Amino acid sequence: MVVNKRLYTLLLSIIVLAGFLATSLIGYFVAKDSLTDRLQQEMLPLTSDNIYSEIQRDLLQPLLISSLMANDVFVFDWVNNGEQDASKMTSYLAQIQKKYHTITAFFVSESTGQYYHPTGVLKKVSASNPEDGWYFQARAARQPYVINIDRDTADQHRLSIFVNYRIEDKSGNFIGVIGVGLSLQTVVELIENYQKRYGREIYFVNREGDVMLQSSHYNPELHIQNKAGLDKAFVQILTSPSASFSFKTSNGSVLYLNSRLVPEFDWYLIVEQVNDPSSERLETAFLINMGVALVISAIVLLLAHVAVRGYHDKLETMATQDKLTGAASRQVFEFYFKQAVARCKRRDEPLALVLLDIDLFKMINDNYGHQAGDRVLNRVAQLIKSHVREEDVVCRWGGEEFLVMLSGCDLAHARDITEVIRSAVAALQFPVNNAVAKITLSAGIAQMQEEETLGQIVERADHHLYQAKNAGRNCIKPDPAATE
Repeated sequence: MVVNKRLYTLLLSIIVLAGFLATSLIGYFVAKDSLTDRLQQEMLPLTSDNIYSEIQRDLLQPLLISSLMANDVFVFDWVNNGEQDASKMTSYLAQIQKKYHTITAFFVSESTGQYYHPTGVLKKVSASNPEDGWYFQARAARQPYVINIDRDTADQHRLSIFVNYRIEDKSGNFIGVIGVGLSLQTVVELIENYQKRYGREIYFVNREGDVMLQSSHYNPELHIQNKAGLDKAFVQILTSPSASFSFKTSNGSVLYLNSRLVPEFDWYLIVEQVNDPSSERLETAFLINMGVALVISAIVLLLAHVAVRGYHDKLETMATQDKLTGAASRQVFEFYFKQAVARCKRRDEPLALVLLDIDLFKMINDNYGHQAGDRVLNRVAQLIKSHVREEDVVCRWGGEEFLVMLSGCDLAHARDITEVIRSAVAALQFPVNNAVAKITLSAGIAQMQEEETLGQIVERADHHLYQAKNAGRNCIKPDPAATE
């Protein structure tokens, strides 16, 4: 056994070593070729997709908060009552801001034009004021909400992301716009994180080409046209919703760029990377090595599964069955009991436990030997199994004790089944050592009561079993409810 295990371990080690060696060789040869097309068509767009996905994820909570606010009964009631007490609305907005850690919360009423803020009423919106254009855009929108980036009305120095959620009453009448604002710092931190991780320059530009957000790791540019290599291509970038480009820079390097429109901001997300053949080859080799390593791992796992499966099956049998009689072991009986209880509760059926004990079993061991005793135990176990249903569970509870779980059986039915078993055992002629041994059983029966544990039922069944023993053995004692 030890030798086989060592050979098995050696075989696995050789396979794993060969796998890693193969991946390294493949990576070495593949690393000689430049995969610039993959960088341009896959890696940069993937970075862009990841950033966009995380931006969308960060917007989910503000959208949910704004939706809840737009459907809050308090808001409807307060507006319907004529907006009489502004402090109630400002207090409500302050609570929203504090609870969800937003930088602001607001409500603009259609009937009064009042702009409510946690600090009070800031102003009245006006169609003639360009700064209030966001409100009238949201009012005219067909979708439930509009996201825009703008200066905070409460702090003109702060550029924020606002979720403007339309409020309509049950009749579909427009009531106003409500929502929350969150800081652009979240997006800036996202840019910083990706630039540190991949060494790529990431920034946002508006439809005019002005750089709106950029990492502090790079020198800020006011317009995309001022960036090296982009002076002739910026128009193409700003007119394509999604595109990939490559440009020659003045120092001879190749600049790879991916752009995509982020509709929530109405900005373009741009990802750049200067061509680096060394890193490209290493990355390609790494990816291929990983693929080969997965194949090798799959082979190793298959071999391990084949080898372990036999041991697992044997261990499972040992854990769940009594080796001598084949009955369920005491360790697994509690699991079967919980399943049966749940099933009986669903079906509104009774459940009974029968505790059987072979009378004077010690005398059989003393008179005929332990081998004969084992044969008696095995024969009695098989006989019990033959008189119960397949869904019933026969468990070897102790040395010469068996516990039978009868699902869907009341006391009367359980007593009938137990009587059949008792009679069959009493009629059994057991030849041993040129003699015939007579075997009898005593039994105690208990029906599960509401919210009763396994230990409590077994305790009652054991009590009835002792009553049967004291009554002369070879008899059955059930719960009092079954006494005729």
